[in-house]
Amino acid sequence: MIQNHSEVHANAITLILQVSKSVGPMFDKLQMDYCFYLVLILMNLMHVIIVIINRRDATSKESSPFINSSTSDVEKCQQYDGKNMALFEEEMDTSPMVSSLLSSLANYSNLTQGSKEHEEAENNEEARKKTVQAPRMGTIMGVYLPCMQNILGVILFLRMTWLVGIGGVLGTFTIVFMCCSTTMLTAISMSAIATNGVVPAGGSYYMISRSLGPEFGGAVGICFYLGTTFAGAMYILGCIEILLIYIVPAAAIFKMEGLEGAEAEAALLNNMRVYGTIVLSFMALVVFVGVKYVNKLALVFLACVILSILAVYAGVIKTSFDPPDFPVCVLGNRTLASKGFDICAKTIERGNATLTTKLWRAFCDSEFLNATCDEYFTSNNVSQIQGIPGITSGILAENLFSTFMEKNSILEKRGVPAVLDPEATVTNTNRYVMADITSFFTLLVGIYFPSVTGIMAGSNRSGDLQDAQKSIPIGTILAITTTSIIYMSSVILFGACVDGVVLRDKFGEGVDGNLVIGTLAWPSPWVIVFGSFFSTCGAGLQSLTGAPRLLQAIARDGIIPFLRVFGHGKANGEPTWALLLTACICESGILIASLDAVAPILSMFFLMCYMFVNLACALQTLLRTPNWRPRFKFYHWALSLLGMSLCLTLMFLCSWYYAIVAMVIASCIYKYIEFCGAEKEWGDGIRGISLSAARYALMRLEEGPPHTKNWRPQILVLMSLDAEQNVEQPRLLSLTSQLKAGKGLTIVGACVEGTYLNNQPQAKLMEVEKVKGFSQVVISSNLRDATSHLIQAGGLGGLRHNTVLVSYPKNWKQAEEHHRCRNFIEVVRETTAARLALLVPKNISAYPSNGERFTEGHIDVWWIVHDGGMLMLLPFLLRQHKVWRKCKIRIFTVAQMDDNSIQMKKDLMTFLYHLRFDAEVEVVEMHESDISAYTYEKTLMMEQRSQILKEMHLTKNEREREVQLIQGKNATPTPTSPTSPTSPTPAAMSPGEEVQMTWTDDTEKPNNPSYKETSHSQKKSLQYGVSFRNQSNVRRMHHAQKLNEVIVKKSQEAKLVLLNMPGPPKNRTGEENYMEFLEVLTEGLNRVLLVRGGGREVITIYS
Repeated sequence: MIQNHSEVHANAITLILQVSKSVGPMFDKLQMDYCFYLVLILMNLMHVIIVIINRRDATSKESSPFINSSTSDVEKCQQYDGKNMALFEEEMDTSPMVSSLLSSLANYSNLTQGSKEHEEAENNEEARKKTVQAPRMGTIMGVYLPCMQNILGVILFLRMTWLVGIGGVLGTFTIVFMCCSTTMLTAISMSAIATNGVVPAGGSYYMISRSLGPEFGGAVGICFYLGTTFAGAMYILGCIEILLIYIVPAAAIFKMEGLEGAEAEAALLNNMRVYGTIVLSFMALVVFVGVKYVNKLALVFLACVILSILAVYAGVIKTSFDPPDFPVCVLGNRTLASKGFDICAKTIERGNATLTTKLWRAFCDSEFLNATCDEYFTSNNVSQIQGIPGITSGILAENLFSTFMEKNSILEKRGVPAVLDPEATVTNTNRYVMADITSFFTLLVGIYFPSVTGIMAGSNRSGDLQDAQKSIPIGTILAITTTSIIYMSSVILFGACVDGVVLRDKFGEGVDGNLVIGTLAWPSPWVIVFGSFFSTCGAGLQSLTGAPRLLQAIARDGIIPFLRVFGHGKANGEPTWALLLTACICESGILIASLDAVAPILSMFFLMCYMFVNLACALQTLLRTPNWRPRFKFYHWALSLLGMSLCLTLMFLCSWYYAIVAMVIASCIYKYIEFCGAEKEWGDGIRGISLSAARYALMRLEEGPPHTKNWRPQILVLMSLDAEQNVEQPRLLSLTSQLKAGKGLTIVGACVEGTYLNNQPQAKLMEVEKVKGFSQVVISSNLRDATSHLIQAGGLGGLRHNTVLVSYPKNWKQAEEHHRCRNFIEVVRETTAARLALLVPKNISAYPSNGERFTEGHIDVWWIVHDGGMLMLLPFLLRQHKVWRKCKIRIFTVAQMDDNSIQMKKDLMTFLYHLRFDAEVEVVEMHESDISAYTYEKTLMMEQRSQILKEMHLTKNEREREVQLIQGKNATPTPTSPTSPTSPTPAAMSPGEEVQMTWTDDTEKPNNPSYKETSHSQKKSLQYGVSFRNQSNVRRMHHAQKLNEVIVKKSQEAKLVLLNMPGPPKNRTGEENYMEFLEVLTEGLNRVLLVRGGGREVITIYS
């Protein structure tokens, strides 16, 4: 065994010093420097040698899983001496001791992708050289407070009062309860998944992808990423809205004074776009420079949120005994915008004079009392109502029900009489508080739902938690419970304290431009204004921090190839490219410029993510996978399905067209990952569903054989491999894929000669032509047994092959290829006995690849005997493929002398019509003719060659027996008996053999129709001086030659010829003759597909 590195270094230095001392005075200072460098080089070289040898040893140790496969027995005995592990010391490399396993699990450290490590890397120079373990967080700091910060945000401060005013207390409470129930059910499912083992960094994406597989995980991960990115846009738009409307209205670049309707709306949106882009650029720069600033400000932003909420509750309590003074000016029942006047009155009395106010001048053409004024202004009085009457005022009854409004409709006070001419047009609309959008119930759902998102903030920090399995369920559910109480209580308290016209005033135009929720706060509205401003800034920064890391986690998984570039970043791991993409997508949300329009978009993506979290939990629970053992026990599959149903319902309630778009995006990503993504095996639930569905389907298929209408070729492809286990005939796979229009089963099998322990099946059979199916490699001591085992044992249950595809043996006449010829004939015999269809393509190298196209030509079918319809079905399947699509089908059949060829053609055309096949039909008449001299010569050569091959394989004793047998034959000649001595009698044959074997020696029977022809051929053979052992060979050779002449004449130019394949001989003495007959039958044809039916009908004329 090689010594450790320090010992090697010491030995090397000692060796060099000894050499230097022996040489002594010959070394001066310069030479000693060179010697020192030589020592360093030698040390490094030994390092490399040690690493290589250790790796080789490790490889050799792992290469064999059996006992006594290693050579270091003495060292292992010393290593495990005294540990009572003598029986298992040989397997310690693959099966470690339990104590070692438990030690490695106890010392498990999670490599996180959170922001803590990036902050440590920026603050400490040494962090780049060694890993810094960030301090772990508990339930409150790691889960509860981050979830609170993400859930409570912009919607609560900017839109909650408006939602209560439009939807009413009952309607809004219903929305809040439904959304909070959805997130609570999702949190329960998420807690079950999060506690089912260690959750590394990646949070929700990791949980979904490992539970539902890479396809669903990638699709939902992208949706969650887009939702987080658009959430950043929504927070930034909320920040700009607070800035330009409530804090610094004068900072607007596009001035809105004096503008009405669409012009004022366009100016506001342009301001949002300009300032939103500026703020986004600044936030992206902050995130790029350093996440540590975001982390340090997170607690400050959270404190602003909590302080703002406490100020609202304090203001509600104060209204019970001291309501604030927030008057709202109303003309008739119409709410007036406070920016156009200072006194809520038409005129004022000053001394003895009656003076007009700014309000008068806003509705009249002059400041004099005799001026011409707006008709509605003249007919109605101006009154002042209290905007916040207090919790004890009983205003709750007025705000219980909804008040939906059309766009540009005037905000009206309920219960106040007004004089209105129905036919009069509304003028001076800029003096009133107007509705900026058309409101309806589903719109309110879409706007509100983003306020309950953020429940996964804790699971996203799983890598930073001290005990994620304990903290995630407790912190998340506690945060949802707290925020749900805050939201539900806010709905009731807002409806009980604030007048309806103020609640429906989205931008506070009737209360001097104040934030409506700010008017309720104590001690000052500015607490809410600045608190909400900083909270939206913090939420935007958190989104821009989290979204790039989520994209980086997806990219590093490698399941979406085109996203791999976003897995790279700065040296400390900061996702620079992902941040750039996130900023661009966020900018698209800012260009929309309307918070109310952006909110439903991100609602779709979050709802889809939550839906799949519930689906993952339900699947794992229903499938009862052995690894599903969550520590969190308060879950049930019914709750998960209810949560999934609520998510799907809310998606279509928010916006049905956004829901469809989100589903299309997720579906496209799913299919892209399925076709182009990397194959990952994560033990996901979808695999479990596939397994259960496959088991159920296989059990159903076992109930009986398939009906003829459902029959399709389920092909076993017998491939031959070279020495390097590469496919020798890839065009066989091409033909397989071209036949797969029937969508049946494909098993690509190969046989390898050897022993299983030394030849592990590693052949990659199906990569060349991308054939979809299964591969199977059988290793046996000889190829014949391996092929037989493959035909017998291939497939499972109802998914067994019914067709065998094997290539015609090439160069079968050569002696070294004799074993392949024998193997081929045995395959024909075995498929016949097993009632399997057989397809034998000849000249397979001439067949087209999947990339070729035939623009014209014919597929010729020579229907000689009925095979169950295989010859009809195969050209139909081939024409479904793009290679053969332009080819036309021609069907030839052979008529004998006593057949009516005209009637045969009519019957065949009728049959094809009922089969719904389009094909040309031709009946070929074969006239009886004498056997030619060429046929006798061909038969004689065949038999002589067969005899030579037979003698080459005979042993000495067998040769002596053969000589005696021939002498006995010469003594008692029987020229009319063609049967072989080894031929079994019909009584010795099994009933199955009698039915399945197609060749029978019936020339001895006088009543046989061909007996006369056989006797004639015998006489003719005697004229040539030839004595054949089996006169039937002459007849078969004659028929093969005549049929070949007709086929070549009609189909020589055809792109493909399909032909009935004759059956094999029932005895084994005529195997070489059988191959000769096939060779003569297919001679002169380029592409031939020999077809042999499986003994059952595969096509039907019935529907």
